[in-house]
Amino acid sequence: MTARPRLLYLITEDWYFWSHRLDLARAAVRAGFDVALATRVTDHEARIVKEGFRLFPIGLFRRSKNPMAELLSVVELTRLYRRERPAIVHHVGLKPILYGSIAAKLTAVPVVVNAFAGLGYLFTDEARQGGLLNKALGSALRGVLKSVRSTVIFQNHDDRDLLIQEGVVTREQSRIIPGSGVDVTAFNLHPPSGEGPIVMLASRMLWDKGIGEFVDAARRLKRENVSARFVLVGRCDEHNPAAIPIEAIQGWVAEGLVEWWGHREDMSATLSLATIAVLPSYREGLPKSLLEAAACGKPMVATDVPGCREILVHGLTGLLVPPKDSAALAAAIHSLLDDPSLRTAMGVAARELVVRSFSVEKVTAQVIRLYRELWAPRRTGEPAGVP
Repeated sequence: MTARPRLLYLITEDWYFWSHRLDLARAAVRAGFDVALATRVTDHEARIVKEGFRLFPIGLFRRSKNPMAELLSVVELTRLYRRERPAIVHHVGLKPILYGSIAAKLTAVPVVVNAFAGLGYLFTDEARQGGLLNKALGSALRGVLKSVRSTVIFQNHDDRDLLIQEGVVTREQSRIIPGSGVDVTAFNLHPPSGEGPIVMLASRMLWDKGIGEFVDAARRLKRENVSARFVLVGRCDEHNPAAIPIEAIQGWVAEGLVEWWGHREDMSATLSLATIAVLPSYREGLPKSLLEAAACGKPMVATDVPGCREILVHGLTGLLVPPKDSAALAAAIHSLLDDPSLRTAMGVAARELVVRSFSVEKVTAQVIRLYRELWAPRRTGEPAGVP
């Protein structure tokens, strides 16, 4: 009996795996892979183990800049890869791509898949763009991605084209697969909540998600006596350099500008309460919050940036506004609040787009096909991943 090829995911946080890659991992098991996960474990260990995935807790921190700690992370991953001998490693995010690719090179992992979930803080922070750190990161990515001859997954054309232009990847080694998909049966059309208009922004509490602009837009609309509730939904992410201090969020709540509902497990039920979904982000891969809102038939307002415009078609599924422009954001929200029939039409169109192009079945099938395509030529002799 042939052993199942070992597939190892490297993701910085267990909660991110649970929210963004769980469906893919389940599909990989059904496709015949022996699935394992290396991640920093916080509060999802029991659920991950219950799914039947092998779990390897690691000490990789996204925000760490200590050279010794970073070197130890590479050593830790190298030891893990050498011991487990995966047939395929799938790295998600900047640090996993960098450090995991080095470990894969040192241990001769046969198949390396590197997935950008977006281009991250270093590519959205204007103070860093073009600086030494940004250039060093580009050089490091260029080196590791070429050294392991990995296949690189992007969620949108803009990110792919930028890194091709910068010489970080080649067109031949890149693929575009739109995010992680959305369960269109769990996220379905919902009638209005009946609680009055709710304008909802669902994301981690990060400055580069446009939280500040959303709060300022709420302030402007309240001054115009617009009757609506402005709601933030999502966790604080203290390990992200763009994290918003909890004191700032609490201050906005105390001022009466927004409500903060924190992290919610059942986003389908939460989004059902929304009248309009908003995401004024500075840059995205493909925002799952907008995909889920669209699947629920919600009209959207978002920034005209990579990622957001993949799901938001201006005038059809919602309204696009310039990034970092709270006045334009407020005007777009106001226009939709004033036009119920337009909101309904946009919500219907949004769901149709998700069902057609972004369902979890369609997206995970693309990734599984990629795994099989990359692994099939390697199945000669005694491949890695066979005990």
